[in-house]
Amino acid sequence: MAGYIGSTVVDEENLYNGNKIQPFATTPMTEIVKNDEGIKKQKSTILREILGLEDLFSLTVWRASVAELLGTAVLVFALDTIVISTIQTETKTPNLILSVLVAIIVTILLLATFPISGGHINPIVTFAAFLTGLISLSKAFVYILAQCVGGIFGALALKAVVNSGIEQTFSLGGCTLTIVAPGPDGPTVIGLETGQALWLEIICGFVFLFASVWMAFDHRQAKALGRVNVFIIVGIVLGLLVYISTTVTAMKGYGGAGLNPARCLGPAIVRGGHLWNGHWVFWVGPAIACVAFSVYTKLIPSQLSHTIE
Repeated sequence: MAGYIGSTVVDEENLYNGNKIQPFATTPMTEIVKNDEGIKKQKSTILREILGLEDLFSLTVWRASVAELLGTAVLVFALDTIVISTIQTETKTPNLILSVLVAIIVTILLLATFPISGGHINPIVTFAAFLTGLISLSKAFVYILAQCVGGIFGALALKAVVNSGIEQTFSLGGCTLTIVAPGPDGPTVIGLETGQALWLEIICGFVFLFASVWMAFDHRQAKALGRVNVFIIVGIVLGLLVYISTTVTAMKGYGGAGLNPARCLGPAIVRGGHLWNGHWVFWVGPAIACVAFSVYTKLIPSQLSHTIE
């Protein structure tokens, strides 16, 4: 019995024939190498699709981004003009008028830009499209860059047509958390706390994606409802969120949920000053909302998806 310890049992027949016994269910080494190579190629393909570096050097993508640039520029110019006019006219319900006009303008611009670029005109939409796998990282970068440049152009265009008094008083209609206002004991800062504003951006951003943008992403709903109806719904939801965010706070100095970082960036760069106070909220809040929305889409089992024939 002691002879078996540390020794190897050899089959006599195979010993004389020069053959060794092969273990059962052994995968040939060549197949293991092929499987490893296949896995590596698959991972490389997935990474290539996510990055989409060809989009970064694609003339078609850059040409399409021109529509994003112009669409965002028009959006900033129009919306900020409306913000200034509704406040300046001292109407009793400026947020209601603003919300209705937001819905109309957004719908028109979506119809104008969709055939060319897909009608994003908003970093929230572009980032959500990337996280849900609809576009590559490179295309998302090109679009968001174009949207930010468009936001700056729109703010510059507005600055060119208003006098300096309006520009200073209304901060070019930019996204604000606080303003400096005259008080009994001198200038005071009034507005919304950073934490509240961040939560509003997250909640309103998620509702925007959940209640409207997902319809545009889903070709089944777009086919059933029609593109025009989808764009109208997107505009209405945005208008409602603007109304809700400005009504629920009712704080002077707070401009409401930005819901478009590029729109907030333009006036902040052109006008500067207090528009940079808490400006990060208008980027971080929507980004968190996009991540939450992408997680939500990944959690839905495919068998629960309603199929429209």
